Amino acid sequence: MKVTFAQVDRETLYLLPPSIQEWLPEQHLARFVVEIVEQINLEPLKASYCGRGSQPYNPEMLVALLFTVTLREFFK
Repeated sequence: MKVTFAQVDRETLYLLPPSIQEWLPEQHLARFVVEIVEQINLEPLKASYCGRGSQPYNPEMLVALLFTVTLREFFK
């Protein structure tokens, strides 16, 4: 069964701030984490989803969130 993940769109424009890209400083930890996660092959993780329940969150977003929280706690 084909699984459809919730869309991750970091380019979406908002009323305030105009976009997430303008809101985060260039050297923000989140930008670094997204760059790292984009280089990781998450296809095996995506393939393991069986498609039950509601639409799952994108594994790229979840891994980025996990890395960000872990790094923030590590450098506290």
